[in-house]
Amino acid sequence: MTETGQHEQQYERYEGGSPEAERLMFERFARELMEVQVKNRRAGGGGISRAFHAKAPVAVENARLRFHDVLPAALRCGFAQPGAEYPATVRLSNASGIRQGDGSPDLRGAAVRVRVSEDESHDLLATSYPVSHARNAREFVAFAKAMAGARGPLQKAFGLFVKLPLAVGLGTANRMRRNVRAATRHTVNSLASETYWSRGAILWGDAGPVRYLLRPAPGSPPAATPERSDPEFLHREIAARLAKADVVFELCVQRYVDERRTPIEDASVEWKDAVAPAVAIARLTIPGQDLNSAEARAAARRIEDLAFNPWYTTDDFRPLGNINRARKAGYQASSAHRLGLRFVTEEPLQNRLLDPPMAAAFTLLNRYVPWHRLPLQLSLLNLVFLRKVLRRLNLIDTEVREAPPKAQPVPEPIPERLRSERSYDGTYNDLSAPKMGAVGSAFGRNLAPDYRPDQFDTPNPVTVSRRLLYRESFVPATSLNILAAAWIQFQVHDWVNHRRFQPGGRQVEVPLPPGSGGWHNTPGGPPENVMRFAENEGLEQPGNRPPILFGNVASHWWDGSEVYGEDEQTARFLREPDGGARLRLEDGHLPSGSNGIPLTGFNESWWMGLSAMHTLFAREHNAVCDALRAEYPSLSEERIYQTARLVVSALIAKIHTVEWTPAILATEAIDIGLHTNWQGPPKNWLNQLGLWLFEAHSLTGIPKTLPDHHAAPYSLTEDFVTVYRMHPLIPDDFELREHHFGQRLETVGFLDIQGGAAEARIRKTGLANTLYSFGIAHPGAITLHNFPRSLQQFERDGEIIDLSVVDLVRTRRRGVPRYNDFRAGLHKPRIRSFEELTQNAETLARLKEVYRSVDEIDTVVGLFAENPPEGFGFSDTAFRIFILMATRRLQSDRFLNVDYRPEIYTPLGIDWVEKGGMNSVILRHCPELAALMPRGASAFAPWRAVRPSDDAGSDGVG
Repeated sequence: MTETGQHEQQYERYEGGSPEAERLMFERFARELMEVQVKNRRAGGGGISRAFHAKAPVAVENARLRFHDVLPAALRCGFAQPGAEYPATVRLSNASGIRQGDGSPDLRGAAVRVRVSEDESHDLLATSYPVSHARNAREFVAFAKAMAGARGPLQKAFGLFVKLPLAVGLGTANRMRRNVRAATRHTVNSLASETYWSRGAILWGDAGPVRYLLRPAPGSPPAATPERSDPEFLHREIAARLAKADVVFELCVQRYVDERRTPIEDASVEWKDAVAPAVAIARLTIPGQDLNSAEARAAARRIEDLAFNPWYTTDDFRPLGNINRARKAGYQASSAHRLGLRFVTEEPLQNRLLDPPMAAAFTLLNRYVPWHRLPLQLSLLNLVFLRKVLRRLNLIDTEVREAPPKAQPVPEPIPERLRSERSYDGTYNDLSAPKMGAVGSAFGRNLAPDYRPDQFDTPNPVTVSRRLLYRESFVPATSLNILAAAWIQFQVHDWVNHRRFQPGGRQVEVPLPPGSGGWHNTPGGPPENVMRFAENEGLEQPGNRPPILFGNVASHWWDGSEVYGEDEQTARFLREPDGGARLRLEDGHLPSGSNGIPLTGFNESWWMGLSAMHTLFAREHNAVCDALRAEYPSLSEERIYQTARLVVSALIAKIHTVEWTPAILATEAIDIGLHTNWQGPPKNWLNQLGLWLFEAHSLTGIPKTLPDHHAAPYSLTEDFVTVYRMHPLIPDDFELREHHFGQRLETVGFLDIQGGAAEARIRKTGLANTLYSFGIAHPGAITLHNFPRSLQQFERDGEIIDLSVVDLVRTRRRGVPRYNDFRAGLHKPRIRSFEELTQNAETLARLKEVYRSVDEIDTVVGLFAENPPEGFGFSDTAFRIFILMATRRLQSDRFLNVDYRPEIYTPLGIDWVEKGGMNSVILRHCPELAALMPRGASAFAPWRAVRPSDDAGSDGVG
């Protein structure tokens, strides 16, 4: 075990029993500190300030820290070496989180950043009282919340004598008040004459735990009696000092003795000098200077943008103890909030008061009447509360998080360009957590995984596929057209992609049921009694956790990556040569690769429908570029490209939200709800009042709100992937027609228009005829016995696969709960018999034949078998994942809310999205289709078919 590990084991105890349990607690505290900042802003005016130490009478960049030439051997560690000298930044502050006059009773603080090298620095933070008023982080945050926004005597008294005892108990509150009174009773005449003690201990290499302090160096002149009515007297006093001479402090350390007299976990106990003498080891010098010069004022402004954190250090000097462990998450959150990188959305009082009784009422009501059978206004309100429950209980973070906290360098500055443009790989969407949702991030969960290797082949997935999924006859979805099928695959390719092992790597083997004949796993290969296909590559996890954590090869954000690519190299390759803003096209079509498949951001599982979507939106990108160039001739080609990416990605998100989804979930409640997501509720008093009472944040539409990840950092989930398995939408054959006279061009099978054959076919047919052909034809219904035959034996990456078997196997092996557990986890009653799932006699018989009990039913099978609400294209159980994740994808993405604004998109860009839709995209590039598209409906509804004319040519071309 390392020395650091020994100290951790010997001195530290984790609240909740483990580092992970403590981490979750600290994350909650961090959110609460941001809420404290909001209340302090209202009390103090202006913008968001630091949660504590909001006002700094002095801040300088040119200080120096020099270690003494004679240094005790035990204290020589890392940067602490005899005679070593380093530049330092110093900020001396008042402790309150509300900016107020320097004469107000308060503690004072010192923040020092010692810069050792380009890669190493150490933040030392201290306060002008030997101990904290709080033993631990729980008490610290409780005190902060009790005093948040308190300015006058009455407000402070209410916080100290009412709120605080209610939060921590009377005895603890009394102790905390005594500490605070003793600390603030002290009269401060100069920041230069104060002593500043660290809050808790830090490790000092092999010397073990220490507390440190900064005290005025011997010989420092006393402060003159100030004019205490001057709200800036502390600044004026130290400015006058520095105008004459240096201000010097001694850095001292007190070494750990034992847990009783020098405790690590209890920050409220003083390490008395008689027990742990303070040993001077270095001098901190603030050189004489003019604090009121332009140079000094500019330095002070830069320092105000810094985020100090005691964890910005090295392992040898990492903080110790509960209150220090909490500071990493707490300080990072509050500084990100202050700098506009992280946000907090306060729930209005009326929503907090009415939420519990209304949630209980709907829970009771839904036992007897499902939401979709309620009157319109009541069903809308029911959905509001269902989403709240899902947000609270069904967002599970799966990323391996840091627990306990670790020392780290000061974070690199945010690349300035990424404040106003999307990165290629999804990093820096959340500026406070740059890796959130990026390429490679783990899929989250909506339900706790249920990993059962002994059930991977039970029942046999080939049997399930052939008895329950195989398309015996085509069942159409008559309210939709095939463009809706192409669209959802176009979207899924932007959202999710599990990495697979390359051919010849690790494979899944599925035994064929007896008597089913052989299966050819490769083109021209021998028949075998097993199906084989590439296994997914999992992410490594600590401990003995099962291999069910997977990274997303796509970014989790709605960023148009299927068009633009997931990395900069791909994105630049797809652009016109010499850095042009437009995407490369050949006669209006995507350029083809050596295998005949077009070059685009994501081109797996390629077919003619995908080609139509990619071609349309590549053209749309170029149209946006041309419009931006004409409207803003001074914009660079790079800025035009990046702005067009933003515009097209947002337009895609809008189309999916307010057009595709209401088309497949064709009910008035869903149409209203989804339009509310984007543009706010209908302007009638009942909707407005209902949302004001129960969810006021929905009054404006998500693009006018702030980012909110709710209960977990943003990611798409394995459960989301499962409910978007919509392969039955794909027909097995297609009739291609021309749109002028309605004549049939040819009838083709799916395999004739997929892979390398797709692009030749669409160029021959033409984009307008392709769109027309798909617009007048129906996709398949998302139900049992309707899986495309073409996808049950087709070639991909050198394998021949049955995609229906792959879907079943992937879902099982990723630990997605089986159907009955899945629906119960989404707050629906469990089914007790097969008859509760379906009344179809043939389906019922086959379910009983394949499964031994309802608890064994595969998730995909149950979702397809479930009788959906009237107008729905898929089940109510699947819809619950949708209602949670549909708003989450908008609410978490800053480019679809706080940065969805003219300054980022340009006024033209915002107007393009707000006025645009699928109809406008199609008509911009195929205006000849105008009379054929549906009136008063989306482009995903069936189009008007042209009746073939008697005098047209047989090939429809004339």
